[in-house]
Amino acid sequence: MNVGVISDIHGNEIALDAVLADMPAVDALVCAGDVVGYNPWHAACVEAVRERQIPTVQGNHDRAVAGDQRVAFNSMAGAGVKHARETLNDDQVDWLAALPEERRVFDGRLKIVHGHPDDPDHYTYPAEFTPGLLDDEDVLVMGHTHVQHHAVFDEGVVCNPGSVGQPRDGDKRAAYAVVDLADLSVEEHRVEYDVDAVVAAIEEAGLPSRIGSRLELGT
Repeated sequence: MNVGVISDIHGNEIALDAVLADMPAVDALVCAGDVVGYNPWHAACVEAVRERQIPTVQGNHDRAVAGDQRVAFNSMAGAGVKHARETLNDDQVDWLAALPEERRVFDGRLKIVHGHPDDPDHYTYPAEFTPGLLDDEDVLVMGHTHVQHHAVFDEGVVCNPGSVGQPRDGDKRAAYAVVDLADLSVEEHRVEYDVDAVVAAIEEAGLPSRIGSRLELGT
């Protein structure tokens, strides 16, 4: 069974479209959260995930947009949250609010979290990828860092597919992964998309220009 793995779409519809068009044939998709934030197409990205019935967990931006005032952001991230609240309808916000912090799918073989199995807001970078992150699942999928990486252990696989909508690992191309549950292998993928069009839309929406400049650098 081949599973397409995405995360951290962050309202970037152009990047999401590119990822979905580039993805090889898979049996299912999963998403490790942060469907909204930063970029201007929050509603379109929510609907793209909902329409495909993609099992998704709640990221910190999703939670903040849904009304959790305890989530602290810098001014750039905060602007994206504010823009999402202003442009999403009540049904879309309710969908974000109802997302769980953890999901187990495919008979429990694959677990999805956003930041860390014990803390959804913890940034689990590649140096922390150890077998200790795994419980009884074969594959643990995480997001949050926007850094693409995976590690294969005797106990199973730990995978961060990277960010669809705002990569931060020095590669500006949209990121995703494909996991084969038959042999527990992972293919990491990157795909070009029209970054200039996203930058222009960010400016038009009145969002901080820093959001666009980071997209151009992949940082």
